[in-house]
Amino acid sequence: MTLDQAAARFDFAWNDDAYRSEVCPTGADVAWLSPCSPLAVSIFADRAYLRMEMAEDAAAAGLRVARTGEIASLLASASEHPLGDLVLIDCPVLEAAEMAALSLLDVRVAKSGAHLVVSTSMGSLDDVFGCLDQSAAQILVSPSRAERVIALGHILSMPEMAARGGRVRELSDHDRMSLLRLTQQVGAIAQRLESLSGSGTETSRVEASAFAFDATGERDRATQRLVRGKRASLPDPRLVRKIIRQRQLRARFFEGDLFADPAWDMLLDLTAARSEHKRVSVTSLCIASGVPPTTALRWISQMTDAGLLCRAEDATDRRRAFIALSDTAAEHMAHYFAEIEAAALPL
Repeated sequence: MTLDQAAARFDFAWNDDAYRSEVCPTGADVAWLSPCSPLAVSIFADRAYLRMEMAEDAAAAGLRVARTGEIASLLASASEHPLGDLVLIDCPVLEAAEMAALSLLDVRVAKSGAHLVVSTSMGSLDDVFGCLDQSAAQILVSPSRAERVIALGHILSMPEMAARGGRVRELSDHDRMSLLRLTQQVGAIAQRLESLSGSGTETSRVEASAFAFDATGERDRATQRLVRGKRASLPDPRLVRKIIRQRQLRARFFEGDLFADPAWDMLLDLTAARSEHKRVSVTSLCIASGVPPTTALRWISQMTDAGLLCRAEDATDRRRAFIALSDTAAEHMAHYFAEIEAAALPL
């Protein structure tokens, strides 16, 4: 089946059951999606049209679609079928059965070394995040089709996936930066196209990692000795909350995207929460970031990898998890506010 045929089926809503019975007498979802690629993908979603859409996009990206099915099939055949190199799952609503399936999938993916992409809704984000603590899953919130494709491209650009595919050399730093810029451009184009089509779906920008955070504190020791003469304490949370309110006030008079700075907004929110001895859920942090949830989750992942943030499990409820400042990041924020206060710089 050609890509034009796949696009036609999607655009003009061909009868999926009739088409599948004609081409795939066995009734398999994806018997026709078998490009010669060593990279295999498994797709799980309760919405049949979405399974087919995700399968089409995966095949267009050069992946071999090895298996598709409903989420319940993960529990029914927990270990009968291999997952492949990449697993895509859509779970906008999580009940007990879906949470069990997602937790099981998280463990299996982590053990197999595969990559996991999970799409969900804002209302289920905290539950989904709580189920995923081992596989380093990429989470998308109410994604558009373009965002799903961009997520596929992000994973396929990883060196280990290139090595598995046996067709792409390991990317140099220059190549990575070029790829990130290209991905940003694709995201911007997709957002513009979807706004023109009137779909109303907000496509987030794909942000390049901008972090060179020294989690060990080894950098610039000479310039920090004076500041670190004594251990600084975290600022008064009322002051931090005031700064946050002032930053949010700008959106009343200007376009919010003009001042988008999710990393700093999240650091401020977590600094205030740490001073207040409060825990912050991933949903609350996404809201505090001031950017679309999928973009916020990407920043959270990058900031966690950089040592700025850490995942904090709920000791009383295994299904819940929170986001917190790392100790080193908290120390840096404390010294930042202390230096501002000492220099009497305007906030």
